[in-house]
Amino acid sequence: MDKQFLKEAFGWGFALWLIGYILGILLFALVPPVAIGWVITPFGVGITLWVLLKKIKAGSIGHYAGIAVVWTLLAVALDYLFLVQIFKPADGYYKFDVYLYYFLTFTLPPLVGWHKKAFTNN
Repeated sequence: MDKQFLKEAFGWGFALWLIGYILGILLFALVPPVAIGWVITPFGVGITLWVLLKKIKAGSIGHYAGIAVVWTLLAVALDYLFLVQIFKPADGYYKFDVYLYYFLTFTLPPLVGWHKKAFTNN
């Protein structure tokens, strides 16, 4: 693993997760808990796309696939440790919005990587 991959995978992966975590805590007072994920998702997708398009400088689809794996593993592990274990949601945490979040976290990096390779030569 090179320094660039570590920064892009672990650095940005943690930063993106932390942004969603903080947004979730802030929204807890304003939005019913069952709707928090649905409110965060559009912002999360937008921020993630910005990071992938502007900050990730990977040269191969494999690099983007590696980022997808790390980001998804970070999201699952950190959600479990800092949401499920700490807050112990009465109605559970894992619902469709969470699975959609994990799916997007896993699929957006390779899709953006493919787009960059196919259309921009970056």
